[in-house]
Amino acid sequence: MKNILLPTDFSKNSLNAIDYAMNLLQNESCNFYLVNVQTASSFISDDIMSASVSTSIYNTLIGASKKSVNNIISIVKEEYNNEKHNFFSVVDYDNFIDSINQISENYNIDLIIMGTKGASGLEKALFGSNTVRVIQRCEVPVLAIPDGCVYEGLSTIAYTTNNLTLLVSKALAVLNFIKQLNNSKLNILHVADEHHIAHNQNNNVAFFKTYFSDTSHDYLDSNSRQIFNNVQNYIKDNNIKMLAMMSKKHSFLERLFTRHTVETFAFKINIPFLVMHSQEA
Repeated sequence: MKNILLPTDFSKNSLNAIDYAMNLLQNESCNFYLVNVQTASSFISDDIMSASVSTSIYNTLIGASKKSVNNIISIVKEEYNNEKHNFFSVVDYDNFIDSINQISENYNIDLIIMGTKGASGLEKALFGSNTVRVIQRCEVPVLAIPDGCVYEGLSTIAYTTNNLTLLVSKALAVLNFIKQLNNSKLNILHVADEHHIAHNQNNNVAFFKTYFSDTSHDYLDSNSRQIFNNVQNYIKDNNIKMLAMMSKKHSFLERLFTRHTVETFAFKINIPFLVMHSQEA
């Protein structure tokens, strides 16, 4: 039984991510935790004006959120009618990241699936939202679903690495799970720029041959300013349906998606983006 966290702010893109999760995991037994986190800034003057004398601001805010989350659960249950899926409502009043971390620990979450805001480039769409904060500050793997992305199977997944981290099977458990669930072909894209020394490349190639079947290995040499566009071209040329990557402090992930002008990095993400976290062997 997988435990899946579905954060929602009731926006269109967060609801789309929930739909994606239902289809992606339709054949898997899952506990879904639909989570809405309220902060002090969420409470606007209209809410205060509508609160009765005997009702605290906290209860008013949390009560409204619980009702909205439960409405979403009711709609999802009716639409998908999947006996393998259990749903739980979680509403919190806290710092967003602190809440996500606490909930993930309390419910032993295996994967967080959340939407990204629509924008013209990957950097804006992904890294201008709460999603990047979750990726950076939560230890649980995150599957980011672009606005409007519809599940149509994951025939080919690309795992992008610069081979500075020695891979272990535990860190890639979620990738293996999604690959097996979709019977996906896995492409390993080894990326190097002018500052790069891939000292773990041979070990990582051997790792994938041992723990993953049906993998191919491609190699991309690029200067750092062109990596973004070159990865984009690889995704298009190879009909990649999901991009996966390992995150580590000061990692390749940060360098790949470092802040640049939209003109330089016009990398519109149209596919799900899975980010896992490196672990010691």
